[in-house]
Amino acid sequence: MTTDTGAVLSLESGSRRAELLRLFLQPIAAVVLVGGVLIWAFGQELDAIEVVTLNSTTLLKATWEHVLITLAVTALVTVVAIPLGIMLTRRWARRVAPVFTGIATIGQAAPAIGVVVLYFLWTSQEGLWAAAIPLAFVTLLPVLRNTIVGIQQVDPSLVDAGRGIGMSAFTVLRRVELPLAVPLILAGLRTSLVLAVGTATLALFVNGGGLGFVIDSGYKVARTTVLLTGAALAVGLALVVDWLGALAERYLGPKGLR
Repeated sequence: MTTDTGAVLSLESGSRRAELLRLFLQPIAAVVLVGGVLIWAFGQELDAIEVVTLNSTTLLKATWEHVLITLAVTALVTVVAIPLGIMLTRRWARRVAPVFTGIATIGQAAPAIGVVVLYFLWTSQEGLWAAAIPLAFVTLLPVLRNTIVGIQQVDPSLVDAGRGIGMSAFTVLRRVELPLAVPLILAGLRTSLVLAVGTATLALFVNGGGLGFVIDSGYKVARTTVLLTGAALAVGLALVVDWLGALAERYLGPKGLR
């Protein structure tokens, strides 16, 4: 028994060290990747077509637009998925939970570009929100599912104990169920963030801007330097967002569960 316990503790300690090492190395990898590609790209003899896209003003603008799209998608997902997930764990709404999770599953399973184009054809809208709203539908599932699972996995005896000492249902939810569900909710939000960064490249189809414009420009004019630069910036941004999500998971959850 002692040996088994020691082995488990050793595995947990090794896992924590690996996670800390990853938290340290991931932002460095993102900086090295993006910095290396930018140094390589600007070190080339750029022709007139490449210079139009490969300049600091255009790249910073495209990156900032990409960040804004990602933030908009994340805000929509957070505002919709977490309250909806909480509602679907209430006894009176559990019967309809499969309907909503099924709709969210369809959204994630559907091709993101198809969802964006269909939303555009339906509304004729263009710009940031014309991309953010359909992309939020595509990235909704991880947060919705993890919110439901996170609350459902709370030990019922803890809920009963809270009600037994006079807490209302809302107080039990706020002080017992949600704090214990936070790690899973944050894990779902981290997944949605990374999905949002990747799918935000599709915003170019509805004039939403972002790094998809740089990637598409490089592809259309057959300029590998432009294409690789846009792709590297998108990958670097995804790495940074995933790193921020990992930090949130580690430091924003209940202290007793870290």
